[in-house]
Amino acid sequence: MQDVQNIRNTVLLGHGNSGKTTLAEALLFTAGSVKRLGKVDDGTASMDFEPEEIKRHISISTAFNHLGWKKKEVFLLDTPGDDNFINEAKFAAHVADSAILTVGAVLGVRSQTEKFVDYVRQRNLPCLVCITKMDRERASFTSTVAQIRESFDLNPVVVTLPIGAEENFRGVVDLVENKAFFFAADGSGKVEAGEIPADMADEVAGLRENLMEYVAETDDELIEKFLEEGELSPDELKTGLATAVRAAAIAPVYCCAALSNAGSSLILDGIVNLLPSPDQRPAMVGTDPRSGDLVERRGTADEPFSALVFKTMADPFAGRLSIFRVFSGVLKGDSFYNSSKETVERYGQLFIMEGKEQKPVDEAVPGMIVAVAKLKDTTTGDTLCDEAHPVVFDAPEPLPTVISYAVSARKGDEEKLFSSITRMLDEDLTLKLTRDQQTQEILISGVGQVHLEMISEKLKRKFGVEMELSVPKVPYRETIKGKTTVQGKHKKQSGGRGQYGDCTIEMEPLPRGEGFEFVDRIVGGVIPQQYRPAVEKGILEAMEKGVIAGYPFVDLKVTLIDGSFHNVDSSEMAFKIAGSLAFKKGAQEAQPILLEPIMEIEIHVDKEHVGDVMGDLNSRRGRVLGMDSTDRYEVVSAHVPLAEIQLYAPDLTSMTGGRGSFTVKFSHYEEVPAQLAEKIIEAARAENS
Repeated sequence: MQDVQNIRNTVLLGHGNSGKTTLAEALLFTAGSVKRLGKVDDGTASMDFEPEEIKRHISISTAFNHLGWKKKEVFLLDTPGDDNFINEAKFAAHVADSAILTVGAVLGVRSQTEKFVDYVRQRNLPCLVCITKMDRERASFTSTVAQIRESFDLNPVVVTLPIGAEENFRGVVDLVENKAFFFAADGSGKVEAGEIPADMADEVAGLRENLMEYVAETDDELIEKFLEEGELSPDELKTGLATAVRAAAIAPVYCCAALSNAGSSLILDGIVNLLPSPDQRPAMVGTDPRSGDLVERRGTADEPFSALVFKTMADPFAGRLSIFRVFSGVLKGDSFYNSSKETVERYGQLFIMEGKEQKPVDEAVPGMIVAVAKLKDTTTGDTLCDEAHPVVFDAPEPLPTVISYAVSARKGDEEKLFSSITRMLDEDLTLKLTRDQQTQEILISGVGQVHLEMISEKLKRKFGVEMELSVPKVPYRETIKGKTTVQGKHKKQSGGRGQYGDCTIEMEPLPRGEGFEFVDRIVGGVIPQQYRPAVEKGILEAMEKGVIAGYPFVDLKVTLIDGSFHNVDSSEMAFKIAGSLAFKKGAQEAQPILLEPIMEIEIHVDKEHVGDVMGDLNSRRGRVLGMDSTDRYEVVSAHVPLAEIQLYAPDLTSMTGGRGSFTVKFSHYEEVPAQLAEKIIEAARAENS
């Protein structure tokens, strides 16, 4: 059985184009887990294997692999950096024991970096910072470290200092070992020890003292010694650094050029020497589903088995693949208990993931990322455990959707399209499929334009079906502003029994959102009791299509006050038609107006883009409700008509350089301004004619 103390489980996080996948490839190649150094740009990366990833040169879902280094087994989770797929990173960070935060030496800290640091801080993850792409033109290690220090409370401290930069990046000084290491020219990732360049001696001495001070400040005994003697012994420095990193008190900073495999072996040393094993992390806290009590599961093999499913992959051939992280105990055998669904699940083979390949294993211990195929009831977010010791862990909330399209299929493909989308919903929790009851359109919603484009490409490739997207219809409504009294009379005589229904109603508006109210004020028997509900029914049916543009009618009070009937010719149908006629006549007389849905939007944006966002909201007929501030963001709350923000996501991204995000929800209906209402009514009449 694998010794838990020899396992490391780490997630690669970083902004788009910061080199996460390239770094993962370099680590795997240096450790001998893959035979060649894969490259993202030429489509040979083992961790970016989906055709959509190869085409766009970006990661769109978390990929998994593992490597052996110095008798330790390292499980790598390589996540996307693009905002459209950031939910993948959120879920992966939730199950990892540590993180490697990549920051490009040219691009520096980006808006997405802030989100990834938030995931690290939320779980107090021990973290290595890797400054990547040191061999690129305009690469600056010093300014990138300064940006990280200014932007985040990670307590970054340099442990490897680059020797040279850009095309002259040829080695690093390891400040812990106080030695220089030069990269092998063959791209193997190996290094050779050498003398620290003389012109770097002063800088190395200063940074090494700085490192000792950072480490000493995390431990009372060490700070005492450091203040007395002015330095720490090599062993004290190594032990103190590892303790501080595992407590997430310090984030050691490394540098590398992963494309040429320069610096990967030192990062691997950092992973195995400084990052925690599963038993060194705080216990996972869950709930006992039977008693409701909080229970803990420590990351050791002797605890009862528990795991969390954090990703599902839909495969048209292999079926559904459930990927989970083992938190405690040992999994072996052919079944486990799903405490979220209260069912026992049987499985065939246990796998560990190696890029797009899968390797069978007999058992899994804490820290391992494993997968099983074709579970009946298990979905992302479910807890798996020992039935005798049940526990349910909280799963992260998926990111909210911010953009919706009406989705349709080519004629004859409807059933195939929607069954395929349903399978994608298992795989992607940020994808939503709903039906608008008013417009009867089926809406597909996601976290961005690129997200939905990628879903479209995947559906075509995996299931051979194309989805067509269009801007959804706005669910306008109609109501009245005035009050009126009208008669509705239906009289028909054409041989045999006739039809006769006569009613007089008062119509008046109700407050917004009140719907419909019907009041029966008939005195005496001018309309017999059995016919009065038919009047209401006729009005309700007529309200489904309003009088000015055919939109549903709302917020209306109707009072039935008078009428007449015929002993022979009156019927429910006649009074239903009379009610409908009265409504249509009254609605025309009582100042009918068009209503539009107003959304409540909350926008998080950096301070320098607030003015742009506010100006843009005004141009969209928005009404700012208020502003709030956090440490890094301004939060703008506003009411905006749905018609003005249906495709707001890409607009906000371009306006803020990707530094803005928003959530939106329905608030209420309001009258459409007259000049706009005319255009909408004309368009609706043209469509309905």
